[in-house]
Amino acid sequence: MERRNQTGIRIFLLLGFTEDSDSQPLVFGLFLSVYLVTMLGNLLIILATVSDSHLHTPMYFFLSNLSFADICFTSTTIPKMLVNMQTQSKVITYEGCLSQIFFFIVFGCLDNLLLTVMAYDRFVAICHPLHYTVIMSPQFCGLLAQGAWCFSVAISLLETLTVLKLSFCTNVEIPHFFCDLLEVLKLACSDNLVNNIVGYCVTIILGVFSLSGILFSYSRIFLSILSISSARGKYKAFSTCGSHLSVVSLFYGTGLGVYLSSAAISSSRTSLMASVMYTMVTPMLNPFIYSLNNRDVKGALGRLLGKGLISVKGPL
Repeated sequence: MERRNQTGIRIFLLLGFTEDSDSQPLVFGLFLSVYLVTMLGNLLIILATVSDSHLHTPMYFFLSNLSFADICFTSTTIPKMLVNMQTQSKVITYEGCLSQIFFFIVFGCLDNLLLTVMAYDRFVAICHPLHYTVIMSPQFCGLLAQGAWCFSVAISLLETLTVLKLSFCTNVEIPHFFCDLLEVLKLACSDNLVNNIVGYCVTIILGVFSLSGILFSYSRIFLSILSISSARGKYKAFSTCGSHLSVVSLFYGTGLGVYLSSAAISSSRTSLMASVMYTMVTPMLNPFIYSLNNRDVKGALGRLLGKGLISVKGPL
């Protein structure tokens, strides 16, 4: 295959769900619905946490950041896929592919770090309730959120800039609906050893830091809950972290499923479906998990929707 140099204009072909043309309208409608539900659900969470004074706490501050990250995470990949399906095109430019890689890593890392910070928040709330307001001050919460954003951008820049040094062949095909970094690296004609090393180091750092923090926080939380004598007290303590634990399990479960399936199974179809779970289904379910299991969020959403109906109808 012809090799293009590092400054030449290149395009990639996103194969995605283009194999079966008969099912294209159904797949398009399904993914458009998933995207709209994701946007609406996470936007309602953000509006509820911002507008309701009862939710001006560290936990809901981080939840609003998580919802914003999920909106951006899905918007990085789904709109381009929908446009390609509607126009019967598979093309994405080299610059567009790099942009997808950059923002996908930014918001993926941000989700990861925010879930870790939220686990620490629950640890402080349950294990050190008397010192909670002092430890989780607005200034400290702001620093944690800013640190998560800055670290995510730095990691993404590091991984994306290493891709710029690679040379690619013509007619490159990516068996995904977006520019997944691992798939792009497989298409490089030049040596990608540096990219692999950087990728493994980032995965280890994020995995060890995040998972260790979450496991440590929840191990202490469970020990603290077990020490509570009353069943009602145990239920109340566990209910404050049940939603977060569900989201963590869904996020890491689907994420590990993507990479384990791509490593163990050669079928691109299986890897594609695992990626759908990770990039679409998880961000869509997060608002439902938090709203269904949380009275405060349900109450805030009810008041928000009530205000919206009153403003539409006008004063009686």
